[in-house]
Amino acid sequence: MPTIPQQIEELAILFADISGSTTLYETLGNVVARQMVVRCLGVMTAKLATHRGTLIKTIGDEIMCSFPDAEAALRAACDMQDAVENGSPGGDTPMYVRIGFNYGEVLREANDVHGDVVNVAARITEVARARQILATQAAVDALPPDLRHKARHIRRASIKGRQAQLDLFQIGWRADDSDLVRVGNPAHRKPEGLQEQLVLRYLDQEFKLSDRSMSASLGRGETCAIVVRDEFAAERHAIVEYQLGKFFISDRSSAGTYVQFSGGDTVHIVGEETMLRGSGAILLGRPFSEDPAGIIEFSAHLAPI
Repeated sequence: MPTIPQQIEELAILFADISGSTTLYETLGNVVARQMVVRCLGVMTAKLATHRGTLIKTIGDEIMCSFPDAEAALRAACDMQDAVENGSPGGDTPMYVRIGFNYGEVLREANDVHGDVVNVAARITEVARARQILATQAAVDALPPDLRHKARHIRRASIKGRQAQLDLFQIGWRADDSDLVRVGNPAHRKPEGLQEQLVLRYLDQEFKLSDRSMSASLGRGETCAIVVRDEFAAERHAIVEYQLGKFFISDRSSAGTYVQFSGGDTVHIVGEETMLRGSGAILLGRPFSEDPAGIIEFSAHLAPI
């Protein structure tokens, strides 16, 4: 078997992910949603050549790219957000992307790259909001001085799979930088003495997630944080996790997980994750239309530390 050539390089690794694509498929159907996703990915990849970027791979509704330096990655990220915002790849349906990038040594094998820098870039993209660009301290440090003003420190946060916390920075890409104003404005900061908390309730069981207790498993298994007495639930059906002040539920089953928000929207995830916002209900393995008894209630709010 031939040996794949390996090479250590310093690169900026960027992930750009279409936010809310699962909902697009559910509401618009596979054909229309896929056409929109392909157009949006095309709009973003069209910006690579200008900034000396290389498309490493497309992963569903996400692209992974490399750049020779952090400056090129930042400029490409800003251009991608602007192109999606103004190019209307979804027609009358708004489409939004979230982007994260990191910088450092990676292992190149043929047309792919591997290593901790890649993994961190992927994780921070997962926790970014729609229309947001996040960067690591390593990426910001590698920027030229005249571009560092675009980076605003958000917080020091835990990332799944890493013991040490990371300093994360938001990159301003709009002309008004309205998101950065909100971050810097004391009126929009989290009040002292409070923390984000998600409460899960099922029958007489209750579990609270925060930065002190960052994950909870849901399923039939007796070791789960919430044990659901429902034949449609798998042994370890789903995982709820705290990441950067937000709460996500990841489906680990074959039947999927249903999430109904208090506003009435319902999403069905299979092998995917979605963010839990506000309050609502979770159902493992079957839809709410079947009037099942295994409903898990959730509520996200600020609570005293």
